[in-house]
Order: sequence, then C-alpha cells, then structure tokens
Amino acid sequence: MANQSNGPHPRPNLGGSNTEVLRVKSDSNPNRVAGALAGVIRQKGCAEIQTIGAGALNQAIKALAIARGFMAPSGVDLICWPCFADILVDGQERTAIRLMVEPKQR
Repeated sequence: MANQSNGPHPRPNLGGSNTEVLRVKSDSNPNRVAGALAGVIRQKGCAEIQTIGAGALNQAIKALAIARGFMAPSGVDLICWPCFADILVDGQERTAIRLMVEPKQR
C-alpha cells in the first residue's frame, strides 16, 4: 500500500483528511475513473488522482477530461494542478504525480 513520506515534495493540503485519493494505473479505464472522480467531487468537493508512470498519468488526464464533460451539464467545471509526492510502494520509495482536482470557483 502506498504511503506519503516526509520527502522533499510535501503534499499540499487541498481538502484535509477528507480528500479522496484515486489511484490510477496505466490499465485503468478512463470512463470508470471519470465516473468515480465526478462522484467524489460531488460528495466531497475535491479529490486527488495519484499516478506513477507516464501510462498512468495519460489515463488520469483522459479521465479528467471525461469527468469535465460529465459535470458540465450541471454548470460545474473542474480545475487541476499537479504536484509531486514521494510514496512507498512495496518498501521502495517512488515519485508519484498527484493531480489535485476541485470545482472552478466562479
């Protein structure tokens, strides 16, 4: 299981401990991730997408674009910004990219 370390890339506190972290892999289905992302945003107001590797990041970006389409009819647009996170995976430190996602303030 992945854990946040106290490495050189501190995790921004977007939504506190209530923020849902969606872990995306290179074989994740972007439509399913988009549905989960839209649901989390509607319930909690913000989310984080965590990826390791270019393939996973590609799927996450596709999911974000799809989720924007899911939420547009209700007048909600999404914004995101990336950050690095050092995490432990099977006892080894890895650098992940996290996309912090929240509704755009009008």
